[in-house]
Amino acid sequence: MRRGDQNKQYPGGTDDGVATLIEYILISGVLTGLFVVVLLLTNTHFMEMPSKTITYSAYTDISNGISTRIVDIYSIAPANGNITSRFDIPDEVAGREYLVEVGNLYGEDLTAQTVRISGNSVIANVAIAGIGSTRRAGGNTTSSGLNRISYNSGGFV
Repeated sequence: MRRGDQNKQYPGGTDDGVATLIEYILISGVLTGLFVVVLLLTNTHFMEMPSKTITYSAYTDISNGISTRIVDIYSIAPANGNITSRFDIPDEVAGREYLVEVGNLYGEDLTAQTVRISGNSVIANVAIAGIGSTRRAGGNTTSSGLNRISYNSGGFV
């Protein structure tokens, strides 16, 4: 007849030390894994997403301002003559420069003239309301320096 394990005869034998060690290793491993996942997701959810939201809002505000300036120029434009207006827009949004494009960005439909601001993987499109298909707007600029809106009754070449 076999006697069995001698350590099982005593309560609190050597198995308790191994069980405590395995428990500690498992809990530490699970918590370390959760900590790594939280660290990887923190940058995306708490830094990049709010930055993109604020950048989009700023781009929309700037686009609306440019659209308003274009409509203002066209509303006071003489039948024969030229008007040039200089304006300043922020050099950077969220620490990065951006590109401003004005015109028919979606084909040849004159009623679909827009102001598009793009940069930092964020794009904002705002329609140029008020001039519709009566006037054609077009051009582009960067965010740095003074910018200019020009009107020429004879048209630009």
